[in-house]
Amino acid sequence: MRHGEVENPTGILYGRLPGYHLSELGRQMAERVAEHLAPRDVTHVCASPLERAQETAGPIAKVHGLDLDTDERLIEADNVFQGKTFGVGDGALQRPGNWKHLVNPFRPSWGEPYVDQVVRMMGALNAAKDKARGHEAVLVSHQLPIWIVRSYVERRRLWHDPRKRQCTLASLTTFTYLGDKIVSVGYSEPAIDLVPAHLRAGAKPQKGGNAAQGKAFGA
Repeated sequence: MRHGEVENPTGILYGRLPGYHLSELGRQMAERVAEHLAPRDVTHVCASPLERAQETAGPIAKVHGLDLDTDERLIEADNVFQGKTFGVGDGALQRPGNWKHLVNPFRPSWGEPYVDQVVRMMGALNAAKDKARGHEAVLVSHQLPIWIVRSYVERRRLWHDPRKRQCTLASLTTFTYLGDKIVSVGYSEPAIDLVPAHLRAGAKPQKGGNAAQGKAFGA
């Protein structure tokens, strides 16, 4: 699961920075998904150590009477631009100081290599599979690591257009195992009616704009 909306009025790329919590809408998203998953056979709930992921996973663990585990491997991808505003139409690509970080979109040169994200996310998936074997597990992570591990499993190239990620706020990307092998991948959006239109999967980025549009950054 990707976490819910974050309180981020200034549109900062928050990345792995501490102190970024769910907004009121984000908490509603978390509760909605917890209700959606209540009938499921969930025996293990785990989250990234970042506050927004922990706060999203909390209601899911509670509805199933489970302790919430933490796995560092589910953390957001590292990014040299965290703590800054960096979005469409803000002039970031025209700043000479940023150019050295933008030379290789295939690795990518501005942050944690895609391959490294695959390794740690597959490790987290396999650990959860073992803990919930024969049942279901819910892991709460972040948009980029979720999309990258899904791309790997579905045998797509890892470099991609960020605007085309299918990983909306509070969405569920489901990996089904047969034994120790992933046999299918699913995707659903149980809280989609709560997600602002410009933050939905496939939405086109808007130039200029306001602080609300920045909430997609670092998610």
